[in-house]
Amino acid sequence: MKRRQFLATGTAALAIAGRATPGFAQMGTTARPADAALNALFDGIFRAQLALSPEGVSSLGLDKGEWAGMKAKLSDRSAAGRAAGLAQAKTSLADLAKVDRAALSPASKLNIDVVTYQLSRRLVAPTLGVDDAQRPYRLFQQGGAYFNIPDFLSTRHAIDTAPDAEAYLSRLSAFRTALDQDSEEQRDQASRGLLAPGWSLDLTLGQMAKLRGVPAGESTMVRSLVDRAGKKGLAGDWQARAAKIVESEVYPALDRQIELLKRLRPTTPVGDGAQRLPRGAEIYAAALEAATTTNFTPDEVHKIGLAQVAELSARLEPLLAKAGMTKGTVGERLAALNVMPEQLYPNTDAGRAELIESLNAGVAKMRTLLPRAFATLPQQPLEIRRVPIEIQDGASNGYYYGAALDGSRPAIYFINLKDVGDWPKYSLPSLTYHEGVPGHHLQISLAQRSNDIPTIRKTGGFSAYSEGWALYSEQLADELGGYSGIEQAGYLQSFLFRAARLVIDTGLHTRGWSREKATDYMVATTGFARPRSQREVERYCTQMGQACSYKIGHIAWTRARAKAQAALGAKFDLKDFHEVLKEGAMPLSILEKRIDERTAERLARA
Repeated sequence: MKRRQFLATGTAALAIAGRATPGFAQMGTTARPADAALNALFDGIFRAQLALSPEGVSSLGLDKGEWAGMKAKLSDRSAAGRAAGLAQAKTSLADLAKVDRAALSPASKLNIDVVTYQLSRRLVAPTLGVDDAQRPYRLFQQGGAYFNIPDFLSTRHAIDTAPDAEAYLSRLSAFRTALDQDSEEQRDQASRGLLAPGWSLDLTLGQMAKLRGVPAGESTMVRSLVDRAGKKGLAGDWQARAAKIVESEVYPALDRQIELLKRLRPTTPVGDGAQRLPRGAEIYAAALEAATTTNFTPDEVHKIGLAQVAELSARLEPLLAKAGMTKGTVGERLAALNVMPEQLYPNTDAGRAELIESLNAGVAKMRTLLPRAFATLPQQPLEIRRVPIEIQDGASNGYYYGAALDGSRPAIYFINLKDVGDWPKYSLPSLTYHEGVPGHHLQISLAQRSNDIPTIRKTGGFSAYSEGWALYSEQLADELGGYSGIEQAGYLQSFLFRAARLVIDTGLHTRGWSREKATDYMVATTGFARPRSQREVERYCTQMGQACSYKIGHIAWTRARAKAQAALGAKFDLKDFHEVLKEGAMPLSILEKRIDERTAERLARA
């Protein structure tokens, strides 16, 4: 799952062929004929979605049996492919609208509400002239086939057999088509004013040059196949065949794309935020709603951010003073802490390996503490890797991929180690608790293995829910004793960072802030190094609204817990509260309603 794209499902989905999935056992419902019919409809919708997403099939570990043919394909990235996806969403919504809600159990009513919300959101952006309000550009420093496909082939296309390797070669050849489709779509979008900012195109061209700049036989796309086939003992001339495809098909398509972007670069509109786009204010409003699953206005989000920045800075001040750091603003003191030699790993391969080893130790430590707060624990393995060098210049600072269903691939938490100085030691525990446990890995793993929700509820998420949970997890880790000494300042700095995002994202897209002004604010507020801060700001410029999902989601989770605690008093059980994760991701408004219902049910049982 790339950067919170929640492609996760349960092990039972391996037998996906039309089997209905039970409703919420913990809601105390009994099976009803209408529920079974709805679950069959859900399965049909899910299958229709899979048919349009070969990469999704592989990410879920379903590219075998009846879906084996999908392993040799890539998704259609053309206008026709996009139209097919919209048509499928409209058909599914029409089918769901015919369901008699009165005949459904409470669990199924929740399911249909969540799925309808998801599908409805897919129809909003096209009315504004963009494919995705949060990602309005086809090609940018973190988007496009050039960025996604090599990483996908390396991390989610499993190679265990010779047919798997052959399918890899087929996909490698299809990469050419994906690149050309992106080029055609970008050419059309540019004619309508949809072209990433100039600096983004420069970063994109630089990453393309790195991908293109090695002999075909030494390409990571070739090495990935050769190395993994070799480890499995698969006989075949994989090196020569893959290199030929890269040299004769992929590189020429990449050259065409590079040439296109060079021609378009001088034509891109000035500015960094949504105002540079046709209907930019409407696009950003849609992006903010999609990211937060709320109706907060940009002005309201901006004010929430300013208030949170002030509150968190005040909480950090005494912690830093206790550590002997009394001079300057909170941001200046954090910046000084960031560069203390004792806080830094060497900026070498050995230093990077030591850093990752420390992250694994942090995961192991937290696993021993989880039983105090969770009745159900994740079983899927978690691997920590550095972001691939070829994309680290434009990639996020960290992100998570869910595990494959069949155990062929573990969950992976990626960290960008372009500069180890971006990661002082005191800041790392909160990152691990966010991306690993009890954060994304626990939340997504419990949804993957849940028997309480239909498969379609496990294959699409909500950023505000999952990122809000991950930020709440950093707070929960503090309650469990996960931080030592100055590490608690790292946890509060993480919160300060997410609060600053509310100010920056709305500033960029509604208040005319430049990338430079936003970066200045990030550095001054959080104390993060400028290169790291700038990478973050560049993401907000090209992926609108998503940065606001973290703190808005965190506020929703903490408010819901406080409300449940107040209502239940001594009857409140933290483990029981966290069992709501087994009910899957949902919009924040529905989450609040569901936790209220769970609270009422527990009061009724008492």
